Amino acid sequence: MNPSADSDRHATHTTPHDQRDPHDPVVERFHFLVNAPALFNALVTALDWDLFGQLSKRAGSGASFEELRESTGVPAHSLRVLLHAVCTTGLLERHTDGTYHNAPAAEQLLVPEGPDSWRHILTGWKEIYYPAFPRMTEALSAGTNTALDAHPGEEPTLYRRLSHDPELEGVFHRSMSAFTLKSLDSLVECEEFTTVRHLLDVGGGDGTTSKHLTDRHPALRTTIFDIPSVSRIAADHSVDPQTNGDRITLHPGDLFTDPFPVGADAVLFSHVLEIFSGEQITELLAKAHAVLPPGGRVFVYGYNVSDDETRGWYSARLSLYLNVLASGQGMAYPARDYEEWARRAGFSDVRTLTDHPYEHGLTIGTKA
Repeated sequence: MNPSADSDRHATHTTPHDQRDPHDPVVERFHFLVNAPALFNALVTALDWDLFGQLSKRAGSGASFEELRESTGVPAHSLRVLLHAVCTTGLLERHTDGTYHNAPAAEQLLVPEGPDSWRHILTGWKEIYYPAFPRMTEALSAGTNTALDAHPGEEPTLYRRLSHDPELEGVFHRSMSAFTLKSLDSLVECEEFTTVRHLLDVGGGDGTTSKHLTDRHPALRTTIFDIPSVSRIAADHSVDPQTNGDRITLHPGDLFTDPFPVGADAVLFSHVLEIFSGEQITELLAKAHAVLPPGGRVFVYGYNVSDDETRGWYSARLSLYLNVLASGQGMAYPARDYEEWARRAGFSDVRTLTDHPYEHGLTIGTKA
């Protein structure tokens, strides 16, 4: 018997070990995960070519390959390759007549334009977040954000270095603002804000949160406290002298080296504290406690990893981004950590409101 022939014959009847039980959700997720970087970029390219927008205009009839080639102006082979890639994700569908259509999820998520468009979010992730991740082993082994050296400057965080590149800083804040809007309604509608009169929005970025809070609560005034380059963006993005100029004020400064403005009866940290270590977070919460009157409240809004720290895709992505690129520390902490730090800073009646979208929670504390 020929061993080689026997081996070949045996191989034809053997399922590779890593493809057994393809219905196991973990195996299925693995096979998607190892291809996800390429498919993510294919999705962004489809957005760049406005494929989803064009197909939305042809809802019902769809578009043929030739119609898409003509409208995009890209080489036929390139279009063929990209359409196949996006179809594998399920976001595009090819019908039996050869026409292409948006899947319902694509119509919902990828067609709408506006400040909360996924186009802004994914462009920011492609341009800023994801180029850093190939250096993850290096950064996590060193315990610092080594990928930051791709951005000019000497500052220790991405947020400050982006001030050297206003165009990229704009991409970053459009992406941040768009994703903030995905979870913002849940924060804005929280009844806790109905009794706040003056809110200090620490690290308030381009003012998206303050603008929506003041729009929803007519009696509310806010002061946005952030670094000067970001305050300039907020001035253009969220402050309108004709509509809210007397209700949203800007106070540029450094979170750690400058004192917090006084006069507010509540302090909000929205998508800010996760950047820092537990010691730094406690320090910032103590600064908030110091400027609040008795009965004043602190609000911490952002990602909360599950209590057992085993679930939360968005939280995991954020934590890796922070440690590899943005600040070299921090994470999407579980709610119990924020509650403990708030108590250490002097707050009482500390609690967390859960079930906010995109793995968010709102931790609240009161100054006695």
